[in-house]
Amino acid sequence: MNDSLTTKYLQIQGVAQSFKTQKGVFQALRNIDLNVAKGEFVALIGHSGCGKSTLLNLIAGLTQPTEGNLICANREISGPGPERAVVFQNHSLLPWLTCFENVYLAVERVFGASDRVSGRASENKSQLKARTEAALHLVGLDHAAQKRPGEISGGMKQRVGIARALSMEPQVLLMDEPFGALDALTRAKLQDELLAIVANTRSTVVMVTHDVDEAVLLSDKIVMMTNGPAATIGEVLHVDLPRPRARVALAEDSRYLAYRKAVIDFLYTRQAHVEKAA
Repeated sequence: MNDSLTTKYLQIQGVAQSFKTQKGVFQALRNIDLNVAKGEFVALIGHSGCGKSTLLNLIAGLTQPTEGNLICANREISGPGPERAVVFQNHSLLPWLTCFENVYLAVERVFGASDRVSGRASENKSQLKARTEAALHLVGLDHAAQKRPGEISGGMKQRVGIARALSMEPQVLLMDEPFGALDALTRAKLQDELLAIVANTRSTVVMVTHDVDEAVLLSDKIVMMTNGPAATIGEVLHVDLPRPRARVALAEDSRYLAYRKAVIDFLYTRQAHVEKAA
């Protein structure tokens, strides 16, 4: 792979996004320029209404930009695709299916049919079953494969969502506050598990978060957004902390504390958020 494709695996070029509303045109994003390297973990952080999820949806191909282009692996993003998998805050599992069946649906969709572009042949049911089991094993849910979503905890549901995304072997894993609805201890445990999974899969990850500590712990690069409307990238912070990372050791690491302070300073001093009166 050439150096350009490695360092600019995901390219966001001059992107703007506007929406038509009853009160007129609302500009959510403006002048977004960002390169994400292959295997890089990028966190998008900012106050509510700064367009983080809007930008993630553009990368996912769920919406199209008003201006600019998005490119992944030298191909323009023109819609959703299996090379870009999304994990939402709401796990979006089908409640009448088991954990295994929820993941199997995604595996069958991607690998159950031949791919003309890559020349990959369709896989048989035995191969699809093996892929599904491997994805559940990766997130430590072998024992819950035959349970339905109503029979497992919130943290386990999110693991199934992550397993479903990873089962498609995406080039880019997109995560929209995947741990936002979880309690602090469950959130910390899943953060640690995500660190291990990303190290194992070498995935390229773009993750939306409101949590400063989560951003610093997980990321290679933190993209800090200005306040909306017409939000843009205010600053990009490169997190030069060695991997693997251990949260207990990092808690007293001067570099970790400096990165954390830089993000807090941006969010609460330079981009202090003022709530509008109702």
